[in-house]
Amino acid sequence: MRADPAARIVGTVWGLLVLNTLGSAGAKTIVPLPRSLIQMVTMGALVAAFALALALNLRLRVRASAFLLLLTLLLAASVISSVHLESGFGALFRCARLALFVGTLWLLTRWWDGGLAFVRHHIRMYFAVLGSVAAGLVVSPGAALPDLYGGRLVGALWPLTPPQIGQYAAVITGLTVLLLLGRRTDRTSAAVVIVPSLVLLALTHTRTATLGLLIGLALAIGSLLLTSAAARRFFTWAVLCVLVAGVGFASALQAWFLRGQSKENFSNLTGRAKVWDALLAAPRSTPEKLFGVGLGDKSFGGLPIDNSWLAVYNEQGLIGVTLVAAAVVVLGAVALLRPPSLQRACAIFLISYCAIASYTEAGLGDASPYLLHLTVAASLLATPVPAPPGPAPGVRRRRAPSWARTSEVV
Repeated sequence: MRADPAARIVGTVWGLLVLNTLGSAGAKTIVPLPRSLIQMVTMGALVAAFALALALNLRLRVRASAFLLLLTLLLAASVISSVHLESGFGALFRCARLALFVGTLWLLTRWWDGGLAFVRHHIRMYFAVLGSVAAGLVVSPGAALPDLYGGRLVGALWPLTPPQIGQYAAVITGLTVLLLLGRRTDRTSAAVVIVPSLVLLALTHTRTATLGLLIGLALAIGSLLLTSAAARRFFTWAVLCVLVAGVGFASALQAWFLRGQSKENFSNLTGRAKVWDALLAAPRSTPEKLFGVGLGDKSFGGLPIDNSWLAVYNEQGLIGVTLVAAAVVVLGAVALLRPPSLQRACAIFLISYCAIASYTEAGLGDASPYLLHLTVAASLLATPVPAPPGPAPGVRRRRAPSWARTSEVV
């Protein structure tokens, strides 16, 4: 049976969006890549994604989405905060990028049907990214595990930081486990994804991604306990394994978790707390409190903010924080109101992972993998479009207008 050509193109568009959000800053690669070249590739991928999505949806048939509506309002707030050029002309460039990003997501809503298609696209694309990381580790272990990052795994072929790699590995591991529990994939295919992803996650020593994976899976599987015997068995075995590992490997786990840091450095979150305190203590005018200073590189005083909420507050103000919080709350509320299902479990995993990671990672207020994760959750929570009833015998079927063929989703 041939695959739907439109579905293949949608997968290509999703892959281009993933490429755009990989970023241009990271570790030194085996072959030095100029930052201008990387930015040209990532921005070219976004333009190509928008063009393909538009060509595939020339009639602009979109589904109503509260989540994307809130992202559109966030874009408007970003433009208002950026026109003053406090962050330079780069702020307007970032607004244009966010506009193309959100516009592409709107065009893809035509294929939101509450199914698992976007989950599979997500897993395939990020598994390909992790494949490049593994290839870099094989080709040049020294470049992939540099002393500059304390021996943590980085991208040696494409500049990826340990938190990025850890995030991608944790997300596709969690989604693949849920597909396995829902019998939507076989054990061999699941092992091909899960085993190498967990190895790469361990090599990154990324605490946020590890906690997000464990807590997100616990919540997602917990939503299936009443309806899935496989989920109950997996949950029981997982709890036993955690208890055994906690007792037998406590010292090794503690050493991995601390990453050789002192307790003082660990308590202030590797210096993040100092940046957060300085950001909150900085004087701001009323417009800056409401709208922020415009889209930037998620840094303050030359140091990364590494907190989604404070990054949004700095760049898009209290209005931006309110819109981002509303988007996350809307998705979470709809997920809780849905009946138990595999799609609901995957959505809960993605939402909870993003909520946990938002404490030590930035990205919820701009084009980023986190917005892609939440978009996949929104597509999973979409209400399937009912098939139109067939015409009665002898009655000529009339074509419904385009506005009547849309239905509301999250």
